[in-house]
Amino acid sequence: MAPPEPEVFDVVIFGASGFTGKYVIREALKFLSAPSSPLRSLAVAGRSRDRVDAALRWGASPAPPPEGVAVLVADASDPASLAALASRARVVLSCAGPFRLHGHAVAAACAAAGADCLDISGEPEFMERVEADLHEPAARNGSLIVSACGFDSIPAELGFLFHARQWDPPSAPATVEAYVSLQSTKRIVGNIGTYESAVLGVANAGQLQALRRSRPRRPRPNIPGPPPPKGSLIEGHNPLGLWAMKLPSADTVVVKRTLSAITEHPEGLPGAEETPEYAEHRKNFWSSVKPAHFGVKIASRSLMILVRFLITGLFIGLLAHFSFGRSLLLKYPEFFSAGLFRRAGPTEEEVKSASFKMWFIGHGYSDAAQASERGSKPDKEVITKVSGPEVGYITTPIVLVQCALVMLSQRGNLPKGGVYTPGTVFGPTDLQQRLQENGLSFDLHVTRAMR
Repeated sequence: MAPPEPEVFDVVIFGASGFTGKYVIREALKFLSAPSSPLRSLAVAGRSRDRVDAALRWGASPAPPPEGVAVLVADASDPASLAALASRARVVLSCAGPFRLHGHAVAAACAAAGADCLDISGEPEFMERVEADLHEPAARNGSLIVSACGFDSIPAELGFLFHARQWDPPSAPATVEAYVSLQSTKRIVGNIGTYESAVLGVANAGQLQALRRSRPRRPRPNIPGPPPPKGSLIEGHNPLGLWAMKLPSADTVVVKRTLSAITEHPEGLPGAEETPEYAEHRKNFWSSVKPAHFGVKIASRSLMILVRFLITGLFIGLLAHFSFGRSLLLKYPEFFSAGLFRRAGPTEEEVKSASFKMWFIGHGYSDAAQASERGSKPDKEVITKVSGPEVGYITTPIVLVQCALVMLSQRGNLPKGGVYTPGTVFGPTDLQQRLQENGLSFDLHVTRAMR
């Protein structure tokens, strides 16, 4: 008698015992077998069965873990274990960072098995290398791989798309700048994975440039008016009345990749088995999105917060290129980040006390035809806002789990397979509405003529 086939789970959370992973477990359990939820089966996975089991108990507390949630053992350095994991998943939620070290093998296993994969990376080189290496096998095997399904970068992507759709014809934006304001009644403690990823990203910046040079140039969207000037590193005057500093954010890279994809496919990417109603909606959605030059800044009422971010950037920029410097940065994150990051992570109280606001300030033309006129300057301003709870441990799990629920419930309306940005895949879906129902808000703040 042949042994029974291993159970295939709707969702497998890989890296479940990490700081973010255990919060993802807690968020996923809210929807497991809930009425009208497509999530009917769940597994959690990582290197240590004991640690993953402890994370599952933490995520389920104060109740015991639900019966039927499986604990699987898999290691990013063991391809066979990842292949076994991917063969048992409809959707893998990849939470083990830094992703340049642990993420590629997970995505490759999913691409080979035909499983969908969502990760929470904010690392441009990892994302672009996965696209370069795995797009064709993923497309061939029906595996949809989407990176940056957390605070990097879905609030930025959906926020940009929401903003861009506020420019009714014939108006059009030329520039949109996102101002990220992190707030807390206690203290702001960043996700240590973000810090580690930044250190390794700077250390390997040359590899990213080499990768981009080796690939075909991406299509450039048609944006009205001249490119914006670079401007100063720190600004003290803006419509928000906040101090702000340029941020070398993955959000900028991801939004630009989405705009390039939509320039190449103006009606978006057709779904594998999409309904006629969704196909019409998809085309209408993308026709309403206006491209613009995009950038991200960190903003605060306190100049000292920006100084701490600046200090962190300077230390990483100076030391990350040397092995001894990297070891110091990774060993003493609290010192080199002026307290913004610590290896122990934030307490529950610190997480609960934190929130974010992301303001999108767009400048453009009330009539796009004016942009080509000599001496013409932007004459319209639109300000929108995305806000929500703490970014790394609350917003990121909310976003990741909602992306998974969209995949489970609407898979036929999504591309058959391949490696894409979140906006390209989820832009026309009901993801924004789902986020609004689970703690985030998208608001039009002001539309006005510029003096």
